[in-house]
Amino acid sequence: MEEQFVVENEKTCETCDSQTCPLKSRNPQEAQEEFLERQAVGRRMCQIKHKILVLSGKGGVGKSTVAVNLAVALALSKRRVGLLDIDIHGPSVPRLLGLEGRPIESNGEALLPVQYGENLKVMSIGFLLKSREDAVIWRGPMKFGVIKQFLRDVEWGELDYLIVDSPPGTGDEPLSIAQLIPEADGAIVVTTPQEVAVADVRRCIGFCRQINLRVLGVIENMSGLVCPYCKTTVEVFKSGGGKRMAREMGVPFLGSIPIDPQIVDASDAGTPYAQTFSATETGRAFQRAIAPILGLGLADTKPLEPPAPDRKADDEGCGTVRMALPLVAGKLAAQIGQGEQFALIDADREKKTIVGKELIAANDRQPGLLPRWLREHGVEVLIIGSVGRQLLSMFEEQGIAVRIGEPGSEPEQMVTRYFEGTLPWA
Repeated sequence: MEEQFVVENEKTCETCDSQTCPLKSRNPQEAQEEFLERQAVGRRMCQIKHKILVLSGKGGVGKSTVAVNLAVALALSKRRVGLLDIDIHGPSVPRLLGLEGRPIESNGEALLPVQYGENLKVMSIGFLLKSREDAVIWRGPMKFGVIKQFLRDVEWGELDYLIVDSPPGTGDEPLSIAQLIPEADGAIVVTTPQEVAVADVRRCIGFCRQINLRVLGVIENMSGLVCPYCKTTVEVFKSGGGKRMAREMGVPFLGSIPIDPQIVDASDAGTPYAQTFSATETGRAFQRAIAPILGLGLADTKPLEPPAPDRKADDEGCGTVRMALPLVAGKLAAQIGQGEQFALIDADREKKTIVGKELIAANDRQPGLLPRWLREHGVEVLIIGSVGRQLLSMFEEQGIAVRIGEPGSEPEQMVTRYFEGTLPWA
C-alpha cells in the first residue's frame, strides 16, 4: 500500500519554472531558516489544487460533521481528497470516520496520513493521543508548530482538495492555518439558525475579511426537524437565520441542512452520513449544500462569486417556506397598500405543495411598517403585483425576497408559478 503515497517526478522549488511564485525568493527581513520552512510547506501545498477551511464562530453547530461529510462526498465523486483536523483540543474527525486507534506511520522522511476508502487521506492530532481521554494543554506557539508540521511533514501527495476542519472561534488555529496557506480558496462557514449562533458567525465572517480569506459560503445546519411521520417541519432552533445573515453580509448561502437523528447515529458509529444516508431528505439537502464546492475549479473558473444582494435565491434548502400575498376580494392585490388581508401560505420546498394557509387582516398598516411586521410572522417570500424601489429595499433589509405576480390571480396559482420559476424578481 505504501506506493500510493509516492509522488513521481515531484516538482521542487529548484525545478519549478514559475516566475511569480512567492517561494522562489526570500522575503525582506525573513531569516534563512524561516524561508526554508516556508518553502517546505509550500512544496506540499503546490501539489494540492484546492484548499478549503471549514470554520464557525460558535461551538456545537456541527462544523466537524459538515467537514467530514464534505470530504467524504468529494471522495465519493472520485476526487482525491485530504482531510486535516486542526482542532487540537477537541479532535473528533477520527471518531466520525471510525478511525480511532489507528497508528500514524512514516516512510522515513514524512508522516503518512491514514487512508479512508479509496480517495480520502486523513490526519488529526487525535491519531497521536494514547486515548480519547487525553487532554492537550498547549499554548499558541505549540499549536502553530504542530499545524505547520501537519502541512510540512505529512505526505499528502497530489490532491484535488484539502479540507481543513478548524476549531470554533477566531483564535490561534484558524489564524495559523490562514497564515500557512495564504493561497487557500476560501472558507465554508457553518452556523445554526438561532441568533446566539448567528451573531458569533458574523464575527467569523469579519475575521475572514480581515485576513483576506474568501468566504465560499454559509451552511445553516440543524435547520428544522422533519417529522418522519407527517413530514411537517418543527423549527427546533428556528430557521432562516443563517440565510438572512448571509444575505445581509453579502456572502453566498449554500443551503440548509435539517436535523436528522440518523446523523447522530452515523457519527457515533463512525459511518459518514453522506455515504450511508445519501438518499434521505437530509442527505439530499446536504448534497445540494455542497454542490458548488464539488464543482470548484473544474472548468478553471473562479470559485463561487457572491450573487448580487437583491437576487439571492429564496427557494433553496428544504423544509417549508412561508409566503405572503396581499389580497383584495380573495385575489392578489396590485399594490401592497391595497391589500385588505394577507394570505400566509406555508409550502413544502421539496414537494412544491401547500401545507398550510392562514388569512390575517392588514389592520390598515402603513406600507413602510409592513416589512418588519411580515418578518415577525416568519415570511420569507412576498408575492405582489408591483412594488416601489424604496419599499423593495425595506423588504430586502428584512430578508424577504419579492416576486412579481399577476394581480387578480388566485393565491394558490401564484404559489404554483413560484415553484415553476415563472414569477420574475421585483
